[in-house]
Amino acid sequence: MGKPNPHSHKRLDTRQRIVVGITFFSMFFGAGNLIFPPYLGALAGNRTLVGMVGFVVSAVGLPILGVIVVAQAGGFGNLSVRVSKRFALVLGVAIMLTIGPLFAIPRTASTSFEMAVVPFASQQNLWLVRLLYSLVFFGLAFLVAQHPDKLSQVLGKVMGPLLLVMIVVLFAACLFAKHPGFANPQGSYAHHQLMQGFIDGYQTMDLLAGLYFGIVISANISSMGVEDEHDNRAETGIGGIFTGIMLAIIYAMLGFVGAVSGSYQAIDGATDTGATVLTNLTDRLFGHVGTMFVGLIFIVACFNVCPGLISTCSSYFHKQFGTVLDYRGWTIVFTFIALVIANIGLSAIIKLSVPVLEALYPIAIVLVLLSLLHGVFTRHFPAVYFWTVLFTAIDSVANGIANLVAAFGGRLAWLETACNWLPLNSVALGWVVPALAGFVVGIIVSIAARTHTH
Repeated sequence: MGKPNPHSHKRLDTRQRIVVGITFFSMFFGAGNLIFPPYLGALAGNRTLVGMVGFVVSAVGLPILGVIVVAQAGGFGNLSVRVSKRFALVLGVAIMLTIGPLFAIPRTASTSFEMAVVPFASQQNLWLVRLLYSLVFFGLAFLVAQHPDKLSQVLGKVMGPLLLVMIVVLFAACLFAKHPGFANPQGSYAHHQLMQGFIDGYQTMDLLAGLYFGIVISANISSMGVEDEHDNRAETGIGGIFTGIMLAIIYAMLGFVGAVSGSYQAIDGATDTGATVLTNLTDRLFGHVGTMFVGLIFIVACFNVCPGLISTCSSYFHKQFGTVLDYRGWTIVFTFIALVIANIGLSAIIKLSVPVLEALYPIAIVLVLLSLLHGVFTRHFPAVYFWTVLFTAIDSVANGIANLVAAFGGRLAWLETACNWLPLNSVALGWVVPALAGFVVGIIVSIAARTHTH
């Protein structure tokens, strides 16, 4: 009889669980997570709590579920291939471009520029200042992306806690500061605050990123000695819950900060961003010194995230399309694309990213929800994955195209009309009915296929 495996039922101790939770948090919490909750608070005003509930569902609940189901599946590739191999590649490329050179990477430069430079720069020739800033920012990020492990870990350990301290300081200052009553909801939060918060939660891009984080966290837990599959999944879930609680608390603080900022100075929901909200508040409470310090924090935090994103996307494309370019070649391409897009400005990047996220998020949500049922249901009806995702994608992509055209000032009236035929489309949930229809079709197809084989 062989000796028992000492790691077969090992569980993490409290210190290790804290390490896992902080690692989770550091992977999720970037510049986007800092600017969207204050934006929500500034626009929602006295309805911030309602909007924040929707935001937390999509920006915390769904990403944590995504991490857990991906860990259970053994990687996002294993999860998405349940639909089809071609779908897995197409969705993987779309997600990587979204959390990479098209939106998330350029947003790191744009956000830090808005926070650190715009408050002190003249509006004259601002485009030139932005260009020079982004050239330096992405030039350094490109160099670091060649060896990201040498800098990102140190900055992550320092800047993550420092950012949290700054958030707590801002929150405490707002608690004790005398400010006017919270304003009435305005702009996109004038109505349906719950659903608008849910949609704005897409902007963190955490669900899309979380689909690739799950297997990483699972591997880290395994390296700590938890090799048993059941125990590993349990520890991944515990780490996810801890991270979710941390994120929800920080988002609530930032939402309150935004509401206080909005009570001092209203923002233009069409052109201003969460960066504007924070700048308005820090300048009022702490003066130029406070604004400069927060701006510096954003520069370092955004720079810490940027090389990692360049590296992640380049590694993925090198693995999938290694015959086209090597790793260094992909880093050059993605850095250049991000440089160009960053110079259209933060508000424009956010405006253009919304339709793309509205197209991708429902697909990701459906994949996560189906995977929650995989052990007891969908493995017996495999066609459910294909048909549910197909019907969901038809609606979400159609809405995304219509809204993307609208973002450029055009209009596809016939497509908008077709999308509006579906129930709940007015609150951005038009994909729900097609998803349910695809689910039913998938069950019928699976039963028919099983009957035919017998």
